[in-house]
Amino acid sequence: MGSRLKHHLNCHLKLHLKRWTVGVCTLLLVACSSVPELDQQIRDIPVPQQWKKGTEVLSVQHHWLAQLADEQGQLTELVDKALASNHQLRQLAFNVDIKKQQLIASGSALWPSLDLTLSESRRKNGATANIANSYSSSVDLQYELDVWGKLSANERQANLNFMAEQASFQQAKQQLVANVVTQWFAVIEARKQLDLYLQRVTNSKQNLEIIDTGYKQGINNALDVYLTRNELNNELARTAQQKDTLVKATRQLERLLGDYPKGSLEVNADLPLLQNEIPLGLPSELISRKPALVGNWYQLLAKDAQLAYAHKQRFPSLKLRSSIGKDGANLADMFSAQLGWSLLGSLTAPLFDAGRLKAQETQALLSLKQGEQQYLDSLYSAFSEVENAVSSESTLKERYQLMVKAQQNAQAAKTLSFEQYRNGLVSYTTVLDAQNRAFDAQSTVIQIKNQLIVNRIKLHIALGGDFAEPTSLEKVK
Repeated sequence: MGSRLKHHLNCHLKLHLKRWTVGVCTLLLVACSSVPELDQQIRDIPVPQQWKKGTEVLSVQHHWLAQLADEQGQLTELVDKALASNHQLRQLAFNVDIKKQQLIASGSALWPSLDLTLSESRRKNGATANIANSYSSSVDLQYELDVWGKLSANERQANLNFMAEQASFQQAKQQLVANVVTQWFAVIEARKQLDLYLQRVTNSKQNLEIIDTGYKQGINNALDVYLTRNELNNELARTAQQKDTLVKATRQLERLLGDYPKGSLEVNADLPLLQNEIPLGLPSELISRKPALVGNWYQLLAKDAQLAYAHKQRFPSLKLRSSIGKDGANLADMFSAQLGWSLLGSLTAPLFDAGRLKAQETQALLSLKQGEQQYLDSLYSAFSEVENAVSSESTLKERYQLMVKAQQNAQAAKTLSFEQYRNGLVSYTTVLDAQNRAFDAQSTVIQIKNQLIVNRIKLHIALGGDFAEPTSLEKVK
């Protein structure tokens, strides 16, 4: 009876084990065939065939820094210094190195691990009070078979994160160069404005001398003297404020260079007038040319790999373990003992974890969907930056031409108003108003010239054009 019951239990156990094995295999096959992935629509985003401006389609030009550099070469030197010493850029360089080490660490999971173990133990027998020593040494080899591609997905995620960090670093380099060039021209504009304010102070002093002399001769009244003194004080106050603006702009440039912000950097250059058009290329090329968009795409693919890894975490893990070693009662026996070995294979499958693995997979899926929207937002923001920069350039050029004419008319009105005042035809308030209009027009012309430069730099960055000449390898790519 006992043998029959034992036989029945063995058959029953084998049947259940067979059913469990078939069920697990079926579940794994279904799971493998239903791995969620990146939305195909994200891979085939419709983009316009041409920018709204509709100019002739020409390839985007790189090496835009040479178009703005001064003859003395100061700007190029400052850019090189910033690329070598800027603190924030160096931090990002360390981020790239960190991602590289993470990639190496994740890739090591695909290889076997080999460990050496040396151990000593002492044990006391309670009955005999004898103390026994034992020594052992072993070399252990462990290896997890990447049956479902789980480890490969983890390595792929790390590789994509590394590539995304590299692209982000390239974008940061371009942005740093743009910031240095923009701030360099900001210092030049501040210097030009200061020269204009000093000229206004000189002009106010000359007017005060003329009017005060006329007052002493009984030609002018006291009100004109007070108005002139008031105008001079205002110009002196504006000049003091502009000096502070120049020093702050210089310090900001020095910080970009990685220097102590002393505010003593000398910049001697002029504001160039940008009249030429730049080629815009095709909107579709922007996706693969601009480092920021390339980095965002790699980040999205990394989230896709993260989802695959989280999905395959729910599958069984097949591991092999092998060990070779010696045991002995003392160290001398270690050298004479026979080698022992062991080989073990294990299959570990999660059965119950209160929904932890499923929640992690759902979290990875939601993160992927969120990343898809983030990528779309960054893509259309990039398109918007180009369109805005193109339309702003047209507007700024038109404003510049109009303000140049306004400056000429204001200068003529200023000269004429002072002559009429000396002839007694107009009051001094008319002179002050004409002078203010003339100086404001001059100041606006300087501002618009710099705004044209800043907008042009923004357009280069928005188009993904590199500040340096591409290498031969990059040209092939």
